[in-house]
Amino acid sequence: MKIAVIGTGYVGLVTGTCFADSGNEITCVDIDAEKVAALSRGEVPIYEPGLEEMVQYNHSAGRLVFTTDLAAAVKPAEVVYLAVGTPQGDDGAANLSALWAVVQGIAPHLREDAVIVTKSTVPVGTNAKIYAMLQELTGRDCDVASNPEFLKEGAAIDDFEKPDRVVVGVRNQRTAEVLRQLYEPFLRTENPFLVMTPESAEMTKYVANALLATKISFINEMANLCERMGGDINDVRRGIGHDSRIGFAFLFPGVGYGGSCFPKDVRALSAMATNHGIEPRMLDAVDLINEAQKNVMIDKIESHFDGKLAGKTIAIWGLAFKPKTDDIREAPALVLIDHLLNQGATVQTHDPEAMPNVREIYGEKVTFCEKSSEALRGADALAIMTEWNAYKRPNWEEVSELLSSPTIFDGRNLYDTERMKDRGFRYYSVGRPTV
Repeated sequence: MKIAVIGTGYVGLVTGTCFADSGNEITCVDIDAEKVAALSRGEVPIYEPGLEEMVQYNHSAGRLVFTTDLAAAVKPAEVVYLAVGTPQGDDGAANLSALWAVVQGIAPHLREDAVIVTKSTVPVGTNAKIYAMLQELTGRDCDVASNPEFLKEGAAIDDFEKPDRVVVGVRNQRTAEVLRQLYEPFLRTENPFLVMTPESAEMTKYVANALLATKISFINEMANLCERMGGDINDVRRGIGHDSRIGFAFLFPGVGYGGSCFPKDVRALSAMATNHGIEPRMLDAVDLINEAQKNVMIDKIESHFDGKLAGKTIAIWGLAFKPKTDDIREAPALVLIDHLLNQGATVQTHDPEAMPNVREIYGEKVTFCEKSSEALRGADALAIMTEWNAYKRPNWEEVSELLSSPTIFDGRNLYDTERMKDRGFRYYSVGRPTV
């Protein structure tokens, strides 16, 4: 199929590239000329394992083209994907201004049989508004579908090519069949292709993210309770995770979730509920618990140093909100850095991918180290904020020698508490006894 993908952010770029890799002719559109030029050279502006190589391969094969020319991309397209950003507005709701501008821009150029698909995360009812807007702008009924994405940063290509389900919201069978054909190469293991109304599809995206965020906030609150009552959250997690009704997914305690999806989508769903006269008590609690959890390491560090952080040097391993990405949006590490700098501490950091993005925020205020060991040199303590594999088995003798004090604040529970005690470290983690 000939497909236009409007927007080359994370979702648009992964979507366009994966569809190209299955043999479709893809034209990705963006208003940023420099970004389009870089992509045309095979340079990917985000870190996602395997994506750059796939972009280069499909671009060289002629199946993946990047342009700023919206009309040229849309006119021949059988399917037009809308994958523009929907950032959080001041009121917590999604800001759809970029989406409305794109809808107006594509209207004069759409084929009569084109299927327009929203891939962006949008409030319930957006599909209906797009349908009405295109009806007014084109003078005809257009096929507008909703196809929410369920991509995990760091595993997006695998998630797209091996989905556990594909959700589409449509108004007629013809649109469903077009999208079914498009997704057939990715559903050969009989994972479901779920057809529903556009409103249900839009809601599915928000509900999925809100429920996963709820599990994270729940286990974090239970971890804090375990610390106060002498329990070990890892034992508790095993005790409940083997219950088939619960499972282990998203039940790892830590310093809170971040990224572009969970915080924004929980708040957007809360705003939708409020606008429809429903008090979103659970959603608001999930968000409040998560924001408070980002201070857990701060509280532990403050307590350890008796509130005297001025002049201290703290090493931080991990800046991205999760491993296998360079995304630092709402990353817990940034909350910690802000506090340490405000208290007069020196910060030495390492992250395999996210340091350039963090450097744009802090500049020379923070020391960025090319090797994780360099961040430890002379530091009074180490704080671990992202569970990169590279941090899971360090050279403990080297760690002890480089730190001026053998103190570790582990926000991701990477290490066994008794082993850390035997190694001579003062070791703080989340939801487990301090040793």
